Amino acid sequence: MSKVWFVTGSSRGFGRVWVEAALERGDRVAATARNVETLAALRESYGDRVLPIALDVTDKAAVDAAVRKAHDAFGRIDVVVNNAGYGLFGTIEEVSEREAREQMETNVFGALWVTKAALPIVRTQRSGHFIQVSSIAGILANANLGLYHASKWALEAFSQSLAVEMRSFGVKVTIVEPGGFTTDWGTTSAAWAQPNPAYDEIRKAHAARRAAMRRGDPRASAAAIMQLVDMDDPPLRVMFGVGLLEPVKKEYENRLALWERYQDLAEESAGTVTVG
Repeated sequence: MSKVWFVTGSSRGFGRVWVEAALERGDRVAATARNVETLAALRESYGDRVLPIALDVTDKAAVDAAVRKAHDAFGRIDVVVNNAGYGLFGTIEEVSEREAREQMETNVFGALWVTKAALPIVRTQRSGHFIQVSSIAGILANANLGLYHASKWALEAFSQSLAVEMRSFGVKVTIVEPGGFTTDWGTTSAAWAQPNPAYDEIRKAHAARRAAMRRGDPRASAAAIMQLVDMDDPPLRVMFGVGLLEPVKKEYENRLALWERYQDLAEESAGTVTVG
């Protein structure tokens, strides 16, 4: 049975790859982008099965209108992909108030507004699937990307709550956590804070880590995303990419060891616990 998709950030990267894959298999897609002209080729190739919509996800009224337009055009929405977002490079001290707020407005609130706009539709349908595009940065945190990490951790948190809230309505939630891919995330889809020379060595170390990352081909992710949306019982979380599991296992092993080491302090902080 064909599906109806609503996808943000459809002009390039994962969004474009997944939109094209959905259309190729006969699904219908409301494809959104800030510059709707970047979607013209989709309309030429797939006709009325694609609905291009100009959308800035930080504009809540525009988000509400775009979701209504998609629903009016196709009669339902089966898959919502929150893909719009960008990286902000800079240490905590370097990032300005404006840059911090803009990062959260796009990566967190943009996804939240799309999610909220679609919820009454999928809840009433008692079916639907949210694909929330997070990152390995939603699990781990390193220097020089603090506000980006914060945005993805926030996305993961509200999406996990959403999954619990939607379970009885038959609506699914999957948080996709990509590692390194050959997209333009670190180039034209990124912003950089004004550098402070005090952090030059930290930036060099961060650049070296990024250069050493193994990178996947975003086109290869199309088959995986189609498998996900066709699953009867999809996972809440799935990592996309290679070489990701070991650092994540190490991160959680370290957290557990730290909590166990200071368990006496944790219990001491509670004083005498009264039951009832």
